[in-house]
Amino acid sequence: MDFTDDQLERYARHIILKEVGGAGQAALMRSRVLVIGAGGLGAPLLMYLAAAGVGTIGIVDDDRVELSNLQRQIVHETPAVGRMKTESAAERLAAINPDVTVVPHSVRLEPGNASALIAGYDLVADGSDRFETRFLVNDTCVALGRTLVSAALGPYEGQLATFRPQDGTPERPLPCYRCFVPEDPGEDHQRTCSDSGILGAVAGVMGALQAMEVIKEILGLGDSLAGHLLLYDALSASTRRVRLPADPRCPVCGPGARERVTG
Repeated sequence: MDFTDDQLERYARHIILKEVGGAGQAALMRSRVLVIGAGGLGAPLLMYLAAAGVGTIGIVDDDRVELSNLQRQIVHETPAVGRMKTESAAERLAAINPDVTVVPHSVRLEPGNASALIAGYDLVADGSDRFETRFLVNDTCVALGRTLVSAALGPYEGQLATFRPQDGTPERPLPCYRCFVPEDPGEDHQRTCSDSGILGAVAGVMGALQAMEVIKEILGLGDSLAGHLLLYDALSASTRRVRLPADPRCPVCGPGARERVTG
């Protein structure tokens, strides 16, 4: 594709990378990414995707900005308190990069709309904080053959993984999120930031890492996290990468699983 003079200047630091170049930047500009949640993870993730020139960014969130969000949800500003998060985020992304098309979906992701929403995008980045939503996102991505980059936060830690079982082989099957967390672990593991607290910068670190993995998947760059889980501990300034095996008995992506499209 032909770049305008402004685009050549805006994306110059990408284009001069030999692993990216003009072809890679064009791929980013053609890509469509759906982000689930405009909160702690979604805020930095959205900003980096927009800055990178991802062509179409969808945002799914039905919440409004609260003052307590601003300690970590950096896509929103103080005057946005009370506004829909999708609207606040879309306005900020347009200011960062007017090249990007932002599609606000001011709804809660539910079985009745998940398939239609996700089908319109190439890749999904999940920053939700409820297992019910994570399961729905995963199951729909598996059914539609979409790559899922999923992250989660704790008070001082985070985890990140890429799920693309559709690209696995009999010799090297790749897991889905249900292979990792097969069922809801219960209320003891369902605590959110409002329950447990979180150091704001932890969300920034994990959201930036999630953006990096999304960009890598679009560009086919480096080693994919598919089949692995990245664990981050802020207090020890350490990361650990562990293998995530596919579960042959997984009811969603296992060999005997019935194909299903949610919705």
